Amino acid sequence: MASGFCYVNDIVLAIQELLLCHDRVLYIDIDVHHGDGVQEAFYLSNRVMTLSFHQYDGKYFPGTGSIYEIGKESGSNFSLNIPLKSGVDDESYLYVFKPIVSDTIQSFQPSCIVLQCGADSLAGDRLGRFNLSFKCHGACVQFVKSFNIPMLVVGGGGYKIKNVARCWAYETSLLLDVVVDSTIPESSNYYSYYEPDYCLHPKIETSIMNQNSKYLLNALICNAKNQ
Repeated sequence: MASGFCYVNDIVLAIQELLLCHDRVLYIDIDVHHGDGVQEAFYLSNRVMTLSFHQYDGKYFPGTGSIYEIGKESGSNFSLNIPLKSGVDDESYLYVFKPIVSDTIQSFQPSCIVLQCGADSLAGDRLGRFNLSFKCHGACVQFVKSFNIPMLVVGGGGYKIKNVARCWAYETSLLLDVVVDSTIPESSNYYSYYEPDYCLHPKIETSIMNQNSKYLLNALICNAKNQ
């Protein structure tokens, strides 16, 4: 069930362990790529629901993740895909993320959540074509955390290494309710990597246009509610 740059699907293995003590596990994926491996592993299961927010045009790797992939047999309607077009920004992303996650948690009633925080959905990634800021990425983590359901939070993709480090350091602080300084400390062995701004939340400029209309976003929300 591994795919892409993964040779072992550690998330699937983790969920299998969680199922030993949890009746229902919700998997949420905010990596820019579709969570195909986890979806495939539990496509026939009604104990694991997969919810993936990802870039999709039918060609972008891995080419899966349409709204029509909903699971089969006992797992029918337990795979939920939110295919977004390139250039999605903070406002558009949170517009679909919050209501869909909230409705999914309310209807599925998971006893545990696995949240995959792939940093390739950040603006400026070498492979991803989203326009998300560190603040937006972190807001997704905070929102899921606000439901007070036991969580396993894991990393994922990310192909601009210094931004991956920034993102996961910031999100770790949010999970631990620790306020961290936005300035990278000069004592860091990797201080020079973060020039010229040396901060946790640099302004990321991008020329990618947001192709996600409000009509598309509302259609995705409506489809998720109906599923």
